[in-house]
Amino acid sequence: MNVRYLLFAAAMLSVTGCDQMQSALNTPGSAPAAVTGDVIATVNGAPITQQVLDVYNRQRAAKGAQPDADNPDGPLNELIALELMRQEAVSNGADADPVISATLNQLERSTLAGAAIKAFMANTEVSDAEVREMYDTNIGQSGKEYNARHILVETEEDANEVIASLDAGGDFVELAKEKSTGPSGPQGGELGWFGAGQMVKPFSDAAAALDKGSYTSQPVKTQFGWHVIRLEDIRDSTPPPFEDVKDRLKMMLTNQKLQQHVEQARNSATIDIK
Repeated sequence: MNVRYLLFAAAMLSVTGCDQMQSALNTPGSAPAAVTGDVIATVNGAPITQQVLDVYNRQRAAKGAQPDADNPDGPLNELIALELMRQEAVSNGADADPVISATLNQLERSTLAGAAIKAFMANTEVSDAEVREMYDTNIGQSGKEYNARHILVETEEDANEVIASLDAGGDFVELAKEKSTGPSGPQGGELGWFGAGQMVKPFSDAAAALDKGSYTSQPVKTQFGWHVIRLEDIRDSTPPPFEDVKDRLKMMLTNQKLQQHVEQARNSATIDIK
């Protein structure tokens, strides 16, 4: 067995946890959870099917692995290596480890939940009328856009100190670089252009109330901390054409329906949280 097969298999395991979705492992010669398809190899009696190989090839491709024309059996050999190591783990009692057992349980749950979500998305229709309503309500109306900077600090006292420094003639950009804990701090607190709905409401309301070039005279509190905001500029916003955002809005509506479906399932389920 070429060592590189084992190395690649180990790398895949570290990412995916398991490539064959075993959920009940008992003896070294036992097969993983029941699979369907043509058996293309057996390892100590445990089958590897073409379907499993196809799934594994898709996983390899998703991780950037390229087909090797000089070694077309490479993926199958990697699967064989995985199966050998699976059997060794069972022989060593790894299947009794509660963390491993919980990991396999969660892999099965995620895979089956993913199948249910995929089926729901495929069978859920969103009408053009629904998409148009969402566009008209959330995007299609003209409004204002703001270009602002901010200084984010942890406490109201810190924010008042920043305002006092600005009142004394301090430079907003330099104060942001020195004191802001937000990711825009190194850029002088620059946020660029944003619409009112793109920021949390207290921040948007405070920015919209400012005159161009002015800063907030009182600290603005959000869930992120305390802000001092300076309005750089303001302009009328032009909504994107309906056709440019139609597909994105349709996906958003589908996701909303999925969330509602999950919530309905939760409401009708018997859930006992210990």
